Amino acid sequence: MTQPLVLDGQALSIEDAASVARGDRPVRLGSRGRTALLRSREVVEQSLERGEAIYGVNTGFGSLARQRIAPDEVREVQRNLIRSHAAGVGEPLSESVVRSMLLLLAASLCRGCSGVRPVVVERLIDLLNHRVVPVVPSRGSVGASGDLAPLSHCALVLTGEGHVMHDGAYKPAGMALADAGLQPITLEAKEGLALVNGTHLMTSLAALALHDLDRLVDAAVLANAMMIDACLATDAFLDDRLHAARNQAGQCVIARRLRECLAGSEIIPSHKVDDPRVQDPYSLRCSPQILGAAVDMTEHVRTVVQRELGGVSDNPLVFAGAGEAADAIVSGGNFHGLPLALAMDALTIAVAHLAGVSERRTYYLLAASDSENPLNPYLSPQPGLHSGLMIVQYTAAACCNEIQTLCAPASVANIPTSAGQEDYNSFGPLAGFQLRRAVELATYVVAVELLCAAEALEYHRPLRSGDAVEAAHALVRSHVPRLRADRPMTNDIESIVKLIRSGRFGR
Repeated sequence: MTQPLVLDGQALSIEDAASVARGDRPVRLGSRGRTALLRSREVVEQSLERGEAIYGVNTGFGSLARQRIAPDEVREVQRNLIRSHAAGVGEPLSESVVRSMLLLLAASLCRGCSGVRPVVVERLIDLLNHRVVPVVPSRGSVGASGDLAPLSHCALVLTGEGHVMHDGAYKPAGMALADAGLQPITLEAKEGLALVNGTHLMTSLAALALHDLDRLVDAAVLANAMMIDACLATDAFLDDRLHAARNQAGQCVIARRLRECLAGSEIIPSHKVDDPRVQDPYSLRCSPQILGAAVDMTEHVRTVVQRELGGVSDNPLVFAGAGEAADAIVSGGNFHGLPLALAMDALTIAVAHLAGVSERRTYYLLAASDSENPLNPYLSPQPGLHSGLMIVQYTAAACCNEIQTLCAPASVANIPTSAGQEDYNSFGPLAGFQLRRAVELATYVVAVELLCAAEALEYHRPLRSGDAVEAAHALVRSHVPRLRADRPMTNDIESIVKLIRSGRFGR
């Protein structure tokens, strides 16, 4: 049985987010997490007893923060908050994104800086373990005062309102909770605000994109290596000394991985003698530099996201004093999504280059323009009568064109909200949507490259490529037969995409 993920205030990993998003792993609240929740809740209650003003607890929200709330209305204002802020529109978020949001929210609350009761976290965990998935419209967050609208749709479900997907059916939340044997909760002071005032949608989008991108990079490296032999290219540009001289980490990593993939190739030495070509096209020769730059950007973004997976993005934050330190409730701006928004905008550009250089290699191969590499145009079994793989390059080009449009950064334009009180927003959710779409499209581009490179290797038989390339070729062939006559190619591409997304090309 899969070990549960215990929430005890620790930082989550990207794999934690992905596994719970898939429903592969149960979740439970740990003892340290429970203790932290109880202590922070005590600080909130003591502050209220002293009659202190606490933003969003006994005041209004946003530009209404100067309005004080009577003690007998603090529950009502929390309920009103999530009702009024559940104003999202558009197609619902995917189940995986919503589940990841719920996990990240529960984990953040367990760090003891939000002042909620353990029952709030327990109910979030119940939603995950009983597969009760809030229906959350995808548009509505500006990525600054937390992901307010999406998280409000999640919080609404805890109170028995809103709608969910449960047992494959769209249901009112109250009905689904009853079917799962769960009770709605009444939110106490601070709890509604704590549930909606965080970066959990942005972080979920970034973490899941990174998880998928890691698998895509593995496939892209193998496609690149396979294409080197498919094009009868040299491996001279993979010389370790050359890349050490440049001193770029990602470039060195990709060059090493390509060398490993091609180790033992019989194809490379077969054309070393009397080959008039001096240098290969950039899409081959500069592939370590191009893909390496994308990998470097990926690692930078991974660092940003991993920090967020261990942080608290609520406001205000509750600090339970230890030793001589006094308890405190501090207002700030940890909910602002710009660290994530900038990172995701930049990573989308990196993905565009991963896809773009892949499509260029596919184009070069199918053009059959190199006299030293005797391939049929479009790898057609009989050019003219059969068009071969001509149109799969069009598909890759169309995907690349869409990725290019997604590279317009979401984070550079500002639209103020809340009567100017919230006057500088990040728009990180759109950066996340664009990144995830770019990764999805780039996966199709790399699948097309694998399809074409695998076909071209057949022209060089009985010579074999390196062991890793041959293993990737065999994996493709186990799902996609050799092209002996024209056939619809969509299913072939989709089959390879499934292999990439499932991590079958991983090391």
